[in-house]
Amino acid sequence: MSLSDFQLELLAPARTADIGIEAVNHGADAVYIGGPGFGARSSADNSVADIARLVQHAHRFNSRIFVTMNTILRDDELEPARKQAWQLYEAGVDALIVQDMGLLNIDMPPLQLHASTQTDIRTPEKARFLQDVGLSQIVLARELTLEQIAAIRAATDPERCTLEFFVHGALCVAYSGQCYISAAHTGRSANRGECGQACRLPYQVVDAKGRFVAHDKHVLSMKDNNQSANLAALVDAGIRSFKIEGRYKDMGYVKNITAHYRKLLDQLIEDRQYTDAPLARSSSGRTTFTFEPDPDQNFNREFTDYFVNGRQETIGAFDSPKNPGQPIGYVTKVNTDSVELELNDHSKALSNGDGLCYYDLQKELVGLAINRAEAMNASKGLWRVFPKDPIAGLKDLRKGVEVNRNRDVNWTRVLEKKSSDRRIGVWMQLERTADGLALTLTDEDGFVGTAQAAMALEPAKDAAAADKSVKDNLAKLGATIFEAIDADSTRASGLFVPASSLNPLRRDAVAALEAARAAGFVRLQPGVAVEPPVPYPDDALSYLANVFNQAARDFYTAHGVKVIAPAYEAIEELGEVSLMITKHCVRFSLSLCPKQAKGVTGVQGQVKAEPLQLINGKEKLTLRFDCKPCEMHVVGRMKTSVANQSRKELLDAAQGVPMKFYAKRPKQEFGH
Repeated sequence: MSLSDFQLELLAPARTADIGIEAVNHGADAVYIGGPGFGARSSADNSVADIARLVQHAHRFNSRIFVTMNTILRDDELEPARKQAWQLYEAGVDALIVQDMGLLNIDMPPLQLHASTQTDIRTPEKARFLQDVGLSQIVLARELTLEQIAAIRAATDPERCTLEFFVHGALCVAYSGQCYISAAHTGRSANRGECGQACRLPYQVVDAKGRFVAHDKHVLSMKDNNQSANLAALVDAGIRSFKIEGRYKDMGYVKNITAHYRKLLDQLIEDRQYTDAPLARSSSGRTTFTFEPDPDQNFNREFTDYFVNGRQETIGAFDSPKNPGQPIGYVTKVNTDSVELELNDHSKALSNGDGLCYYDLQKELVGLAINRAEAMNASKGLWRVFPKDPIAGLKDLRKGVEVNRNRDVNWTRVLEKKSSDRRIGVWMQLERTADGLALTLTDEDGFVGTAQAAMALEPAKDAAAADKSVKDNLAKLGATIFEAIDADSTRASGLFVPASSLNPLRRDAVAALEAARAAGFVRLQPGVAVEPPVPYPDDALSYLANVFNQAARDFYTAHGVKVIAPAYEAIEELGEVSLMITKHCVRFSLSLCPKQAKGVTGVQGQVKAEPLQLINGKEKLTLRFDCKPCEMHVVGRMKTSVANQSRKELLDAAQGVPMKFYAKRPKQEFGH
């Protein structure tokens, strides 16, 4: 195995370059960020100039910058996408994250290409194929178990392809790249960065006989992903890149969650330091924080580890897609303009600007923002709070209601300030030369920077005190990205060297070391496709393959695919189809799964996987259950108005020439 097989990468998100810089400062080994266009988060774009600024900062620590270009592209977008890729290459970007295989079939810069989550990697065969066509890093489906991940690792080559896995953040209920509800109902495609988040809506769930199974429940809304307890197991299964979701998230979230996983991964690296398979971080330096990271402090829908350890009954955030926060106390009295509370932990305090919430009688989350907080008896945890909104508008607020805090203003203020320090360790050696002194810095990566200064040298009156002063002054690296592991001045011992002489020498040596690091930075090498082209695992592709341009069609043809249907966004699938495919099962979550009833006397054989219907206003969707692979399909059709408008937009983009390139329409069946 190579050294890289033991390196762990913490991959953090960034909505902006400034957030990306703080992700690096808080320990990220790599950052992923949207470019000027073609990213799957349409409102998280950044200019090439801003990305170049982020690249420059990240590369000082040997951290990497990956740019998302992970939408599916129309034919008229391929050339703009190609030009953007070259601009990003010239800006120093390390890799592009892609979904559209058409990009592998045009003139791209010599950059690594990584497979987006939108490529829906669930099987060893799919993973091996993407490796063999030249993708250097692939993010696996979030629905996989440890055993499935290990099977993919066994089928791929760690020297050629790094396995990446989401370890934190919001969960899409659908297999990524396999959700078309937004495209069908609004014309805004998730595969083109414009998801309408139908999964977060409340639905009535109705059975085949029209009976209500659930009322106004967010049955497609998942809790948030949190793999904190599974990192060691994921490493053992073959994961080497640990990805945090959140390109829409704010600075505080990225700082806190990056710091949280930095500490966990550093501890894992330390724990395995003296084993047969020691681990290392893939970038340079050590990170310290002014705060104790806590994932509960950021927006979350409560946490789940999803399917990593097998199917769980508690993965859904069915009551509300909002942030419920953490229990803090309960209501003791409701006044006309205030609410009195007793806190569970009497050592805690409330502050002006804190956000509280509670569940009303319908289990809907109600927010209660504090305008003013007064301690009635802090030692007994008794507080009076004056909400920003009128008490009369706070539904079902009454004595005995449990109250959560979902915004701690003091925590927020800590993260608004400088909250981390990332330093690269250096050994410093001062020695006497023929006409003065030379200072050599050697960093933890083996880079060397040297500076010399001519100066008259005199013996010190107190040699021991002078040597200590020199060592102390040498180690003052506070304004730099370095910290002294050791400052050795034995080769200049006994000399009087004023700080005014040492300071410029140290500055010059630091500048030389930074220059050496920059000159020695090695860009990632792009993957090489296997020749002759390896066959795709299937010889026919339905709309689920998301083929939206001629280059992608040619790519799959070159890899042995005989029949290729266009993407759903091509407006060819006008009948009922699977608009979402998910490992989450509403029947299972509502205890209506036939497998759950197996062996239960009086129930076995009575529960069948019959379709259910989801209703939200005028929107109706059918749930069908494919029990063999244990999957759920959300079935529906495209609205006529949406189809007409989308078709017009496509014709305008294609200058009147519609996209028709499949040989024969693949047979569409449920579960295909």
